[in-house]
Formats: sequence, C-alpha cells, structure tokens
Amino acid sequence: MSMRAEAEELAGTVPPVPYVAGTWQTAGTGGTFDVVDPVTEGVLATITEADATAVDLAVSAGHSALDDGDWGRLDGAARGVLLGRLADLIDSRREDFANLESLEVGKPGVEPRMIDLPQAVQTFRHYAGWADKIEGRMIPTPGYMGRQTLNYTIRRPIGVVAAITPWNSPTMIGSWKVAPALAAGCAVVLKPPEDAPLTSLLLAQLIDEAGFPPGAFSVLPGRGATTGNLLVEHPGVDKISFTGSPETGHIVAVAAARGFRPTTLELGGKSPQIVFADADLDAAADGVALGIFANQGQVCAAGSRILVARSVYGEFVDRLVARADAAVLGDPFDQGTTMGALINARQLERVARYIQIGRDEGARLVAGGGRPHRSGYFIEPTLFADASNDMTIAREEIFGPVGTIMSFDTDDDAVALANDSAYALAATLWTSDLSRAHGVAQRVRAGAVAINGWSPLDPRLPWGGSGLSGHGRELGRAGIEANTEEKTVTVVL
Repeated sequence: MSMRAEAEELAGTVPPVPYVAGTWQTAGTGGTFDVVDPVTEGVLATITEADATAVDLAVSAGHSALDDGDWGRLDGAARGVLLGRLADLIDSRREDFANLESLEVGKPGVEPRMIDLPQAVQTFRHYAGWADKIEGRMIPTPGYMGRQTLNYTIRRPIGVVAAITPWNSPTMIGSWKVAPALAAGCAVVLKPPEDAPLTSLLLAQLIDEAGFPPGAFSVLPGRGATTGNLLVEHPGVDKISFTGSPETGHIVAVAAARGFRPTTLELGGKSPQIVFADADLDAAADGVALGIFANQGQVCAAGSRILVARSVYGEFVDRLVARADAAVLGDPFDQGTTMGALINARQLERVARYIQIGRDEGARLVAGGGRPHRSGYFIEPTLFADASNDMTIAREEIFGPVGTIMSFDTDDDAVALANDSAYALAATLWTSDLSRAHGVAQRVRAGAVAINGWSPLDPRLPWGGSGLSGHGRELGRAGIEANTEEKTVTVVL
C-alpha cells in the first residue's frame, strides 16, 4: 500500500464528530462539511459540525472540570505527568500526524516531519516541565495601619480557554495554544480549522488515551461563521487565543471586548528578509527561498518582502530565481516533491489575483506566475523583482509562494523599508557583520528577528507580533503568563 493510500485509510479512522467532555458526540444535530484533499480535490472526510448545544456543553464541562472536577483538583506535578504522557503518545504517532497533515494541508511530507511534529512534541514536553513551576512572588510593603503584613501573589488558571487554530500548521500551532493552557491548569476548547481538522481530532483521541479528566479538553470541528462564532460569543469563555487573518482577528477582538475577556491574537505578517552585501549569498538564497516557499508560502512569518543591497542585487536575484525554478511541484507523498498545493480553490484564486496585480502594477516577473496542468490547487513559486514598497504585493499579505524583491542602498534605507509595513511579526537579517546584525535587529520592528536563519522556532522562545500581526505572546514563560491571572494575598500580622 502506498503512503498516500495509508494516509487516506487513516483519515477514515479518525472520529468525524466533536469530542466534548471525554465523549465523542455521535448523536450531534449539527450540519456537516467536507474536508477536501488539496491535491486530488476529492473528499477526505465528512465532519459533523459542532452546533450551539455542543459548544455550550464543552464550555460548561470546562467550568465543571475546573470548579468541582478532577481537573481542577490536580496539582502542577500531576498535570505535568499527563502532558508528558501526551507528548510521548504524539511522538509514537508522529508518522500518522505527519501523513494526515500532508493529506489535508497539501504540504510535502518532509515539512511536518522536520518542523511541525518535532515542534509539537517539544512544546508539550516543554510545558510538562512548566506545570509544577508556576510561582508567585513576595512583595514587601510598609505595612497596614502600623502593623506588618505578609504580601504574596499566586498565579491561577485564567479559566476556560477557546483556542482557534489555522489550517496551515494545525498540529504545531495547536500545541502552542493547548500545551501552555493545560500546563497552567486551564480547560481548553479547541476549534480546529474547517479545511484541516483531522490532526486535531487525532489529538483528542490521544488526550483521551493519556487520561486527562473529562472537561479538561474538547475539540469542536466546524466552520468559522458557525462554530467559531458561537464559541467566541459564548459568555462562559474566559480567554480567546486565535491565529488567523487580521479580518477575522478583528471579529474575535470585538467579541472578546464585549465581555472584557483577554485575547492572544497572531494575525499574520509581511515579513522582511534583508540581505546585506556582506552576506554569504548562497546561504542567504537558500534561507530566503525557504522563508517564502515553505508550505507553499502559507506561513504567518513568510518572508515575502525580500530587501537586497543594491551592490549584490542582480546576482542575488539570479540565485533566488534558480532556487524557485528548481522547485518540484507535486503530490506531497511523491518522492522528490518540494512544493505541494495551496489549501483550497479560494486560496488559489486569491494568490493568482495578487500575481496579476503584481504584473499590472509594473513589477518584473522573474520566476513562476503560472499553474501546472494538473488537478489540485497548485501554483508555481513566483518572484517579482524591481518592485517598490508601495505596490500592493509589497503591502498586503498574499499567503502564497509569492516573493517581492526590492533593493536598498544603506542600512538606514533597509530599516526604513522593513518598518514601512502595517505588520510586525518577524524579520530575517543576512549578514556576516556582527555589529550590523545586532544594531539592525534592535531597530527593525518585529516580534522576532532571526539572523542568518529563517524564523527559528523553539517552545522556549516567545512568539507574536504587533500592529496587524496581532498582540500578545505564545510559547516560553509568556505562554504561562498569558493563561494565568495574578492574585494578591495580604496577611495583616
């Protein structure tokens, strides 16, 4: 049996229904929606959508688990044991997760195996270690009405967290939201992407196998306009963590504001990759190509604005074009494929429209721009040169394999170009000058700056942006702080 056939068979074994409070909701009354293979355009699974009853049950079960259930009674060490067990289970099913993600997202198999799954396992293990290390602090004061006081704080779980994940990397980004919230003692209601819910439903199976108490974790598959809207509007949700578009992020923020509920929003980017004249141009070309073409450019931190020193501009463009031309589009399960398909027909149309806009606005097309003659939502890796930062393709997030190349003369010019954006998620600097690297990294407006490497991820490092890229941070200590509230206790002695 081929790897694709095995993956399709596996997709048929994942329960296609909501998982709520430790139970698969097979008697749900919600509608259904299809999960479509981006490569074959065939239906992989038909999923029962979580309706208002399922949403209410999941949120209520989360509160019951926290208030008077087994989950709320567990201490940090016990939560850490469960998270460690879950990490081991995910690790043991790594191939299954990777195959499902390639199948429903369309990304080449090497990517989930090299990036998404190792990151997911590491994230759960990292927060398994955090669970018993969530500490408060002692704060000295002059006292109270002439008497000494003992003042200290404790960190308590924020409550029921709604975690809404995107379709580009559902397993990895899901772990970023679920692991710290569970480590902090919160209950989590996960709403996976409608285009790619299968890995999240597989995660629910493993949560169950790991022995998490009922109500600690639920998965509500469904469309954003129905299940997603019901979840963010539910008054029982105490915090919303969302990754997706700025447009949807605005809807989430408005819904959260009505109840003064905190949010963590990661809303995409238009990240600059700055190539200085003293860079190793071959290494930079490899890294820049990865930064714009990984997962078909469907990455929040995609380095889609490529800023190149004028003195090396021509030769660097040639190097980058060679890498685009060398890409092999095809089935993610075929050996040799380096680029898969876009997620759906709507995204294909969106990317094609931006490519046409780039042509119309006068950027020079130097690679790609077309579609291969085959089924599936494929588009060639595309590069525009001689662009300006006021062009649409340099201002708006395309979320596809389209890079916009511009030149600069001085370091100040590079920083000004990099910062001339409504987004501020990530940036990459390519240089052999250590002083320049540190100096420019301080000046570039981005939540994360990588030097001589594209967007290195690690669960120990905080991740997030500002502006249209959202607010708040995930991962690291920030992931714990975002899912807890500090309570002050004062004892008059």
